[in-house]
Parts: sequence; structure tokens; C-alpha cells
Amino acid sequence: MKDRLILTAYLLGWWIVRTLPEKMAYSLFWSLGEFVHKRNGKSIQRLRSNLHVVKPHLDELELETLVAQSMSSNMRYWCDTFRIQNWSKERILGTVTTTNEVLLLNPMKDGRGVVIALPHSGNWDHAGAYFCSLGIPLVTVAERLKPEALFQKFLQHRQAMGFEVLSLDSRSFATLVKRAREKRLIALVADRDLSVSGIDVKFFGKNARMPAGPALLAIKTGIPIVVAHVSYTNLGIHIDFHPVSVPSQGSESERIAATVQETADLFAQGISQHPEDWHMLQRIWVDERDTQAEGSR
Repeated sequence: MKDRLILTAYLLGWWIVRTLPEKMAYSLFWSLGEFVHKRNGKSIQRLRSNLHVVKPHLDELELETLVAQSMSSNMRYWCDTFRIQNWSKERILGTVTTTNEVLLLNPMKDGRGVVIALPHSGNWDHAGAYFCSLGIPLVTVAERLKPEALFQKFLQHRQAMGFEVLSLDSRSFATLVKRAREKRLIALVADRDLSVSGIDVKFFGKNARMPAGPALLAIKTGIPIVVAHVSYTNLGIHIDFHPVSVPSQGSESERIAATVQETADLFAQGISQHPEDWHMLQRIWVDERDTQAEGSR
């Protein structure tokens, strides 16, 4: 019964947001963000805790303003995501600005492939739709949601934009290696480990774990790894690309650890510049108490 209610709520919300006039849809989601923020539930408590680590110098009022801004950004993400299938190719391309885009375009033009690592910032689905609109279809991995019908809905949504979406399971990495060797674009959201085999990193000076996947793909296949930080602009999104150095010396585990740490450092750099667009409503640091609030997305 609970799964059916969740599915019904998502599908109803999806239909409403796609059919409402644009200004009304975004106004509705902005109001929803305000409501969720004022309720101060577990997800908001977690978001506040995470942002306090990112910006420890903020006083209480400044931090609360940042939390509200982040929740508004989060609601913009969801409204964009529900509506993006209605957007034309021209709108998708025309609402994206970039820095250092050659880090993506040149390897793809040369037939080398690229691994893109992203944090949960801005709208990574918009970024993916932009890549596909450039004629660069991407491969990504998605955590399996419950109920299954909801997961299938999100799967179809991303496939319609040109994504190849793999379910996160024991077989997905082997498929990613195959796609990397086919010189494809692989885009992985990688600031939170969903497995039991994450790599220990220092993130904003505290202990965290992040997935080895992007680094391991680059090391095993030789394709470059690039961090892409997505932030919101008035008209759409900005994507800032940064190269990640992969050490040529040392054991495989040492090379992976160094590559994941550099990736984490670049994530932190982008998040520090645009903390309001980091939508991390889950536990991220391993040295926090397990009893602290958990979000879900």
C-alpha cells in the first residue's frame, strides 16, 4: 500500500507539473520548498548539518538563509526534471553555459571517451540532456528506487533524453568498463558512496567515503576523468569542467585513492563556490553519529 501511494503521488505530481503553465509550476515548487524548510524535518536537519561543514563561519541566521536557498534550488531541480522532456533541443542548448568544455569535447572528438564525475549540485539531468543534445549520448548508473514502477518511470524519462541507464548492481561496473572501452561518455554522480567499498577521503577537512568507480574506470581503460560541477544561473545551468590527474606510479589501490581524493577536492572547490546548489540531504561524513538525521533521494 505504501509503495502504491508513493507511486501515485509521484505520477500525479509529474503530470500536474508538466501540464501547469511554467511560472505557476515553478511557483508551486518554490512554495513547497518553503513548506519543507519550515517543517524542519530530518532531511532539512541533515542539509543544515552538511552545509554547516561547508560554511562553518556562517552565523545562525546566515546558515538558515543558505539552507532555505538550497531547498529552493532542490525544488528547482525537481521542477526542471519533471518538465525537461517538454523542452526543445534549442532550449536545452541555449540555457547552458560552460567553462573548459574542451575537456569533454576534445577527447570525444578524438574517439577516446571520457569519464565525467559530478557532485549532487545544480541539475545534473539538465547537464546530461545538454551532452545528448550535442550528439554525445551518455551512459550512467542509477540507484534502484522503490517501488519498482517508480524506478522504471525515471528510467524511461532518462532514456527518452538519450541516456543509457544501468541499474546499480553487481553487474553494472563490468558494463561500464565495456562502454569505456567503446570510447563512450560515462557520467557518474560520485560525491556519496552507495556501496560498502568506498574510498576514504578528506572532504572539507572531515572523513568521508566516495565511490571508486570513476577513478577505477579511468585507470583500467585509460580514458580521461573530468570533474563537472553544475550550478544554477538565472536562465539555466553552468557547467565547470576540471581535469583530474591519474597517477602513473604506485599500486592500483594507491592510484585509485589519489584519484578519488583529487576528485573530492575538486568537488569541494565547486561546492564552496555554490553551496546553495549542493542538494545533499543525506549523511556524507563517516565521523558523524549514525543516529543523526538521514534524508532520502
